[in-house]
Amino acid sequence: MAPGEDTNKTAAVIVKAKENADSHHLLQEQYRAEYEKAQPVIKQTVMDTEGPEIKETYREQIRHWFIECYNTSGKFPDYPTVEQGGSDIIFAEKTPEQLLAEILAEEEEKENQKGKKGNVKETKKEKKKKTKAEPKPEGFSYFLPEIIEGNKIYTGKELRCVSDSGGLLVQLKLCVFLTDVWRERDESTNHRQKHDVELEKEEKRKEVEKEIRLQVDELMREELRNLRMAVERDFSEPPKAKVKPKKAKGKEKGSKKKEKDFTANRSLNSLCDELIEQGLLKAAPQVPLASYLGDFSYLGSTLLGANINPMPSLYDIRQIITMYAILPLGSQPLHEKAPLVKSILLAGPHGVGKKMLVHSICTESCATLFDLTAKNIAGKYPGKAGLQMMLHMVLKVAKLLQPSIVWIDEAEKTFLKKVPKEEKVLEPKRLKKNLPKLLKQIKAEDRVLLVGTSSRPFDAELKPLFKVYDRIILIPRADYASRYLIWKHLIEEHGGVISSALDLTSLAKISDGYTPGHLVEVVKSVLTEHRIEQQAKVPLTANNFIRALSKIEPVYQQEETAFMNWTSKTPLARKALKAKREKEALEAAAQEAANKKKR
Repeated sequence: MAPGEDTNKTAAVIVKAKENADSHHLLQEQYRAEYEKAQPVIKQTVMDTEGPEIKETYREQIRHWFIECYNTSGKFPDYPTVEQGGSDIIFAEKTPEQLLAEILAEEEEKENQKGKKGNVKETKKEKKKKTKAEPKPEGFSYFLPEIIEGNKIYTGKELRCVSDSGGLLVQLKLCVFLTDVWRERDESTNHRQKHDVELEKEEKRKEVEKEIRLQVDELMREELRNLRMAVERDFSEPPKAKVKPKKAKGKEKGSKKKEKDFTANRSLNSLCDELIEQGLLKAAPQVPLASYLGDFSYLGSTLLGANINPMPSLYDIRQIITMYAILPLGSQPLHEKAPLVKSILLAGPHGVGKKMLVHSICTESCATLFDLTAKNIAGKYPGKAGLQMMLHMVLKVAKLLQPSIVWIDEAEKTFLKKVPKEEKVLEPKRLKKNLPKLLKQIKAEDRVLLVGTSSRPFDAELKPLFKVYDRIILIPRADYASRYLIWKHLIEEHGGVISSALDLTSLAKISDGYTPGHLVEVVKSVLTEHRIEQQAKVPLTANNFIRALSKIEPVYQQEETAFMNWTSKTPLARKALKAKREKEALEAAAQEAANKKKR
């Protein structure tokens, strides 16, 4: 009966259970650490992917509230302060979803009214047939309720229903149904269960919405002030003209033309609808200014020391755009204190990023975009009266929804010396006489900016072009440092892996003369899905991109010389040249006086 050797030893099952418990604890600690690290990442992801849409949705809802209050009471409401709760008070009685549903209902009513005016009255039999048939919702599927219910039970993802009615794109954002089926499920025995990203997104979405709502409140308070100022100005100016009957006839006629409102009986909503239908009021793509890549010019100070004016780098262009466009448009106090700039011309070869900069200005300053390009307005609002009405509507809505940008692409065609036969149908010189008048109507307090983009500015007449645009910014080709930065960013962004086999320095050197647009085209053509999968076995080399680059024509020296010659004729360049010559003359005179004294 003596105890055996294994009596004091722990059983293998118990040892195994302890090891499993220890491993489970380690896993839990590891997953907890991952969960804590993932919190800021998930929040930033929600901010980047859903933030712009949430911001625009809030602005649309609050604008709808402005218009609704103005239509019912004839006055714009007082915006709640931060202490009162801001825009949270606005939606205390109606949820954002109910407001969006009302917007959709209003647009559907407008469509029905238009249809009723154009259609013949239906017979009783046809009406009975229509009542018997089940009405199919426009733009939605019969299975939408079942899809929503399934999403409610099994997923935590968002569902969005998009309806394009009456020219206005309205996004109806349904509630995110993260139900107790997954949130309250007991997973204590599942030791390998990690945190659910979608559930965490829902939690972080609430924090993001609070932060964005505070930002939107500041923007909408300023927009409400601008709306009140614009309405008060429209209602207060006409009586002033009536009080002064003793003026000369010519002055009376001029004042009446300026103060005449062709759309006095129309609401802002109806004007926006018409401009959207005609394609003049557009939604600008969300393009942050930071995505316009360009490095600092390291040789600039050296060249300046040698009395040589260096070409600006893409980094300098980004700073100029911020100074002349983004800051004055984004802030009313800065706009009042900064020098008044009503118009900017962005000139440069194809692919240097002119349109991208226009979209970046809209994104950074939350500006409304109006497109008056010759191709876009061809055949719309014909005749002198139609053109006058179009410009009046654009300027009126731009002032009410400021900050605003009026964009004209291919701006040189407005001032062509001779219009080609194939372009006479577009009437490119249609705005030539009206653009100076349009700029005169933009007052110092209006945050409205005319932006022109041109890839061939030397084809236009110089005097009228320089008369319309206050600031002319020449966007040059990218230098070596900027090309290196652009290559690296584009390759990584499109799924490429930069290894030791890929010589970026040689690639940046060889691509001299090519624009950023050319580089984007090359990277897209090389980095296909098949090539990205082969990178593990066959890494990327510079030859892969050089072959595609050789098929594209660069910016030749002749075109670059044409841009430089044209830039030297601009008013600012002439002033700078004159000041330089005067300085050289004074230095030469001082040197001669010094030499005479020595003698």
